[in-house]
Amino acid sequence: MLSLSADLSDATVNLQMINGDLAAAEGDLAHAEALMKFAESFARRDEQALSAARDALARQASPEILVDAAAVAANFQRMVRIADSTGIPLDTRNAAISVDIRKELQLERFGSSKNTPPPGWKIKLLGLIARPLAKRKLKQMQQTTQDSIG
Repeated sequence: MLSLSADLSDATVNLQMINGDLAAAEGDLAHAEALMKFAESFARRDEQALSAARDALARQASPEILVDAAAVAANFQRMVRIADSTGIPLDTRNAAISVDIRKELQLERFGSSKNTPPPGWKIKLLGLIARPLAKRKLKQMQQTTQDSIG
C-alpha cells in the first residue's frame, strides 16, 4: 500500500527504507528518517531507541504525527501477529499486486513468508493487471474524499 500511495502522490519513496536503509530515507516523504527510526525501534522492541525515536519524531514532525505513526505501527503489528500465528497466507489479490515489492524487499527471508506460496506465472500476470487497477481505484477514492471535504 505504501508504494501505491506514493504513486498516487507522485512522491519519490525508496521502499528500502522499510529495511532500515538510512540512505533510502531521502526523498519526498516528510520526516522519513525520523519515521523510519521510530518504526525500526518499535519493531525491534528496543525501549531505549524507541524512547529517543518518539522524542525525535514529536520534535521534528509533531505530536500528532507521532500518535498517527504509533497507531499505524501498532495496528500493523496486530495484523501481522494474527496472520502469522494462524498461518494465514496473503490473499490472491494482495499476493498479485505485491510480487515485485516482496521481491525487492526480500520478504522471503522472514519465516512467515512460508505461509504464502511463491507466485507462479498466473499470479505474476494477475499482478500486472491488478496493480494499475488498484492504483486507479485508490485515485478514485482519493478524489471522492476530496470532493466530499470541500
